[in-house]
Amino acid sequence: MAKSITKEDRPDSGRSQREKFNRSLRIFDYVWLYRWKFAVSFIILGVSSLVFLVLLQLPGEALNVIDGKGKYGLTVTEIFALLAILLVVQAPLSFLRVRLQAEVSERAMGALRKDLYDKILHLKIPFFERTRVGELTSRITNDITQIQGVFSLTLAEFLRQMIILVGAITIILWTSPQLALVSFLIFPVVVLAAMFFGRYVRKMTKARQEQLAQSNIIVEESLQSINTVKAYTNEKFELNRYARSIDETIRISLKTASARGLFSSFIVTVMFGSLFFIIYKAVLAVQDGTMENGTLFNFVIFTALIGGSIASLGNFYTQIVAALGASDRIVDILESEEIEGVISSASSTIAEPAIAPQNAQKLRGKISYENVRFNYPTRPDVQVLKNISLDIEPGQKVALVGASGSGKSTIMKLLLRFYPINSGRVTVDGRDIKDYDLHEFRQDLALVPQEVLLFGGTIRENIAYGALNASEESIRAAAKKANALDFIENFPEGMDTIVGDRGIQLSGGQRQRVAIARAILKNPAILLLDEATSSLDAESERVVQDALNRLMEGRTSIIIAHRLATIREVDRIYVIENGQIVESGTHDELSDRVGGAYSALARLQFEPIPE
Repeated sequence: MAKSITKEDRPDSGRSQREKFNRSLRIFDYVWLYRWKFAVSFIILGVSSLVFLVLLQLPGEALNVIDGKGKYGLTVTEIFALLAILLVVQAPLSFLRVRLQAEVSERAMGALRKDLYDKILHLKIPFFERTRVGELTSRITNDITQIQGVFSLTLAEFLRQMIILVGAITIILWTSPQLALVSFLIFPVVVLAAMFFGRYVRKMTKARQEQLAQSNIIVEESLQSINTVKAYTNEKFELNRYARSIDETIRISLKTASARGLFSSFIVTVMFGSLFFIIYKAVLAVQDGTMENGTLFNFVIFTALIGGSIASLGNFYTQIVAALGASDRIVDILESEEIEGVISSASSTIAEPAIAPQNAQKLRGKISYENVRFNYPTRPDVQVLKNISLDIEPGQKVALVGASGSGKSTIMKLLLRFYPINSGRVTVDGRDIKDYDLHEFRQDLALVPQEVLLFGGTIRENIAYGALNASEESIRAAAKKANALDFIENFPEGMDTIVGDRGIQLSGGQRQRVAIARAILKNPAILLLDEATSSLDAESERVVQDALNRLMEGRTSIIIAHRLATIREVDRIYVIENGQIVESGTHDELSDRVGGAYSALARLQFEPIPE
């Protein structure tokens, strides 16, 4: 099970706030792909905001006309006719702006999701060993949703309120300069408060997102192991574990809400207190005859508009800051250098150096391990393989036997290039595997693991995973060779049978045969069998072993097996102990070796237990 990344392990732990901010802006690269539509939407936003400001001036002008003090020579009827025309103009502008911004945000965030998922798929295995799947799921769902909210609504509303704020201040400066100066005393105070609270809210929002990711991890782990949870009647334990995580999320959320509440209370108190004071001064001016009723009306409206804009700006600012925090976490993954092979990103924003295919030709399957030493990146103090050397000729069947933890599976993983080798090298057909294009190289390998986890689609889709463009005839032929066609045709839906999450609707033997059919369809030069029959009953093992024998015909095969009866006919057996090869030979040679490690295993499995 992968562990969660601690605060000290996080790649952003040593960065300054400015560095994090600059990295977060990389998300704008995705919006830049649609910059013209984005720019047009904000031009429309500016025009519609100015139209809105004009609209709010017209009722006050109508009051001035009634008092005989109109400024523009318009009648009341003409003023309200103009108001109706502006409303009609405003409607399509608002629609077009919302439509354009929705298109930009949906397409940009869609491209981001594709690129992020593409990057995750190409990350090296050690990354997944230290990062839980729930955390990655949270990044691709919650964090991107938060960013999308900013591009689709928050950013537009933030700029709208800025335009309205500047426009309203300009209007009251022009119409009531003395009273406007009182309003300006408020603005710097609110801005400073917004910066202080925004920084705190960003920190708390990031903590909330991380805690929510931990909650997602618990759900994912418990549901993936639901059979174990139920078998051990630990439903309450899992619920309590999830509840504690959610309670912590709630605690952080409420702490964040308290900060926002304090900020809102501050804004309301300062803004409305100042607003009432300004209105009081304006009423006195009307009494003195130095201000018209319509001007007072407009002044009150625009002062309230300024107060509302400033209050909204504080809220929108905290949302934008929180989204920048989410962006920073996403960029951590996008800029990770732990990649393998080529990333064919969905957009042009990820430009990784491509590795040109050097050998698309079919491999012959000659494999050599030359003085290979290895330890896992997550356990650097434990040497797993110690000076391993072995040779496998094309078409040979080789078995690896030994106790659990001796290094058998690691030998396979190194051939698959899941990890870099510490020293020594592995060659295929006389060429270092590092020199092959990774995608082309793995195309010629197939793995049948001990525990097969199928995808939750149909049987056809799972078999075709070995060759995505395979014909129906090829799929059925592969299923027949894998001894799977009979049980598939017994299902009412046949090949269209849904296998369920991880293949739960099929038995262990059926899942193994689907996996074998997938490998047959791939037609690899090198076959890797990792204890493919160890968890099956005798009848299922017989059927699966027969399918495996067909699969291994003419292919270089490496077999990991605990049941020695399944490897009697292989060309060579290597006995692994503590990361070293201690014996090698055929089954007969090793069985006859007195005091040998293999003969000891053979006696345990083949000789009857004395009564």
